[in-house]
Order: sequence, then structure tokens, then C-alpha cells
Amino acid sequence: MAQTRRTPSAEGNASKDAPPPATPGERILKKYPNRRLYDTQTSSYITLVDVKKMVLAGQAFVVRDAKTSEDLTRSILLQIILEEETGGVPIFSTQMLSQVIRFYGHSMQGMMGSYLEKNLQTFTDIQARISEQSKGLYDPKAMTPEVWNQFLVGQAPVVQGLMGNYLEQSKNMFLQMQEQMSKQAETLFPGMPGFVPPKR
Repeated sequence: MAQTRRTPSAEGNASKDAPPPATPGERILKKYPNRRLYDTQTSSYITLVDVKKMVLAGQAFVVRDAKTSEDLTRSILLQIILEEETGGVPIFSTQMLSQVIRFYGHSMQGMMGSYLEKNLQTFTDIQARISEQSKGLYDPKAMTPEVWNQFLVGQAPVVQGLMGNYLEQSKNMFLQMQEQMSKQAETLFPGMPGFVPPKR
């Protein structure tokens, strides 16, 4: 007797809870118990490599559990980072990863997350400015790490200026965080000495 093949849509309909509404332009990916990912836009199964391509292309998407509609986007992104860290040239050193782990459960966990996010955005802005300046000099498709290093060496004064501004902004963000903590401490614990920012 032939078995009836269950399609992704049929599996999704098995769930009684309707998925939360998607943000306009947001691509919906469904994750099934067999660990496969299903792209509702193309009506096909995809891999983590395909999801990585979406990230690189700036495509907005959300990954939801096919049965519970639970948001699994962060979990999938962490899987991609893990594959990149173990399979290529890692960004995070062992010491850096250990330091990040130590902040989990720490009173400054929330602030550290915000601090890292703002720093990454600033660094991304610098990268965009350097890429803009390199237009016409190099073929973007041929910009390997080695070519980038050669370009940055030739643009040393410009890069130093941008990085100097980046470090200054990073320091200012950290000082703002400390000042916010000091104000919160004064509110919670009246009479506690406040934070005195260092002289510049």
C-alpha cells in the first residue's frame, strides 16, 4: 500500500497555534523535527549555506518551529557562526570567548551586549566607508583578505583616521555606560559615591 507523502504545508497545518504575523518583507523559514529548513517563499528545503547567503544579502528573515511557531532565528544564526568559527579563520579567540561567557549572569550582561552591538555597528560603518573609497580601484568580487590587506596598507593614513575615530567613539560609549550605572546606583542607593569620569 502506497504511503501518503506529507508536505511541509500539511505538517504546518498540524499545529493548532497560528504563527505570529510576519513583518512586511520578512522571509519565513520553517524548521522541522528532522532538522530540515523549509523556505516558504520558494516552497523548497534549504540549508544553512542558503541561510548564510540571505544574511550576506541583507535579506530579512525569521526561522520558526514548524509545530510551535517558536522563534529559532538566533539558534540558526549561532549555528552558522559555529560553523564559520570551526571551519574557517575564526574571529573569536579562546580568550575572547571565555570573557564573553563570564558576562552571562553578570549584572553588566545587558550593558555589555548593548556595548558590543554599538561597537560592531560603528565598525560596520567604517567598513562601508572604506569599501566606498575602494570603488574603482578594485573589483569587489576579487577583494580577498590578501587584497584587502594590500589596499589598507596603501590607505594607511585614511584607515588610521577612521580607526582613531572608532576607538574614540568606543571609549565614549563605555564612559556613557559607566555614567548610566552611576546614576542608577545613586537612585537605588542614595549617598553612594558617584562615578567620576577620567580626565581626557
